[in-house]
Amino acid sequence: MQVFIGLGSNLDNPAAQLKSALAAIRAHSEIALICCSPFYRSIAVGPPQPDYVNAVAELQTNLKPEPLLDALQAIENDHGRVRTEHWGARTLDLDLLLYGDTTLNTVRLTVPHPWMTARNFVLRPLCDIAPELVIPGGDAVESYLAGVGDQGLIRLDEDN
Repeated sequence: MQVFIGLGSNLDNPAAQLKSALAAIRAHSEIALICCSPFYRSIAVGPPQPDYVNAVAELQTNLKPEPLLDALQAIENDHGRVRTEHWGARTLDLDLLLYGDTTLNTVRLTVPHPWMTARNFVLRPLCDIAPELVIPGGDAVESYLAGVGDQGLIRLDEDN
């Protein structure tokens, strides 16, 4: 199944956190990392906190959505993720954005991610790797990006 995830971090060397998360995904026996967007610095949503580094990765997996979520949350936990404050600072955030053409709304998981079409730090990197992708029940990624723009996003060098 083709899957897209969002990656974000704003604590403890965020770019290194994302690189380490990508390595953990590569090492997972049931997940294949197909590609990853460039990294972007973005202004944090929520309470005052450091800027984020964000990216989007395309994965291939046979895991069902909730076991995939479990695997992603295990990687977050391995990176010191603590869930105390909604939209608070974090060492690593891995969001399941899209799971093929699946739409899902459970207590634990909503796919497509409910806020992805309003967040340029998701749409810009997703557009970098899949500009013509159509979000299930919606429009092409490019059309959503045109609506929110790139304000506040800074593309980082490959070394960052």
